[in-house]
Amino acid sequence: MKDEVRHAVLGIFRDPDSILNAARDAGKRGWKHLDAITPYPVHGMEHALGLRQSWVPWVTLVMGFTGGLLGLIFQGWTSAIDWPLNVGGKSFFSWPAFVPVMFECAILIGGICTFIALWMACRLPKTRPCIHDERLTDDRFALIVPLYSGVSEEEIEEFMKGAGADEVRRVEI
Repeated sequence: MKDEVRHAVLGIFRDPDSILNAARDAGKRGWKHLDAITPYPVHGMEHALGLRQSWVPWVTLVMGFTGGLLGLIFQGWTSAIDWPLNVGGKSFFSWPAFVPVMFECAILIGGICTFIALWMACRLPKTRPCIHDERLTDDRFALIVPLYSGVSEEEIEEFMKGAGADEVRRVEI
């Protein structure tokens, strides 16, 4: 089913208030998998679209701690077990000296895993067609309702026009 072409109805709006109200109304109707394209962030849009909080920051946190722990384990093993050297009478496991490397390992592992998690969350690389309309990066707003929401195309088009869309058309997603 990955190669299946999916269609949606795209409504183009002039102002953020009208698209926000349309997204809320579409969510109240029970339509799922809504999407919006806006030239700038619209406060409340993620709630209106029914989006959950992202899991990517949790990946960053867990993998950052994991990287720091791996840095500590590596340095502790190296200085206390593999190559113990008594330098200036300090203990073999002198953790304050390990902090800079632990920090660097936390940043490195956390950053790399965040990059991979973002690619996974955004489903990159995309092989499906993208919606291109130059107005959407300038002064227009688009609401996208997939046709697999269990609603007819005509009903979605009527809803979009009633919500104040300037233009309504069928697109591939």
